[in-house]
Amino acid sequence: MLEDFLGRYPYFFVALLMTIGLYGMLAKRNLLKKIIGMNILQTAIYVFFIQGGSKTGATVPVIASDVGEQAVSYMNPLPHALIITAIVVGIAVTGLAMAFLINISSNYNSVDEPTILKEMSK
Repeated sequence: MLEDFLGRYPYFFVALLMTIGLYGMLAKRNLLKKIIGMNILQTAIYVFFIQGGSKTGATVPVIASDVGEQAVSYMNPLPHALIITAIVVGIAVTGLAMAFLINISSNYNSVDEPTILKEMSK
């Protein structure tokens, strides 16, 4: 039982982060907390992809004479490259969300979602 958990602890960590992120996005009323929940959910996805792209005992994908030319000896660089791109996109989305939040806050004097919706319906 303990060996099964230790072999799969990254997946439990990802599930925990996803749960926290989804809770923050769905259950919180404060828009800033929703943005933080979105960032936590993004981080869970990054960890999931990076963990899936790693191999024990593998090396960087540069052909070396001591490792050989067999692909199983090397780590796949594609998930790492995709996550670098996802991090850049995530930062851009967070910046845009924060700019919208500043605009909403200055127009409605609140970052509480029900208060903003009530003001918009007037």
